Amino acid sequence: MTNLARYFKRTFDDYKVLVQVNPQDFTGIELIIHPDGKIEKTTMEFDEEIYDDLEVDEFETCSPLEFNLYLKGLG
Repeated sequence: MTNLARYFKRTFDDYKVLVQVNPQDFTGIELIIHPDGKIEKTTMEFDEEIYDDLEVDEFETCSPLEFNLYLKGLG
């Protein structure tokens, strides 16, 4: 298994959620991007089933660049 973080996103009707997952310890960051441009950042702790959970919730993979632009407030 690769040690690089993995990135996921899902667009809802009026907001977007991006998730970063560190596969070494299942920690990460969740970003919620609101229609007004406000970005909520939450540090997360996941379990080994996070990838299955994201798939069931219809998240798709996204690029590290997209995630980090939002993280820096440039998205």
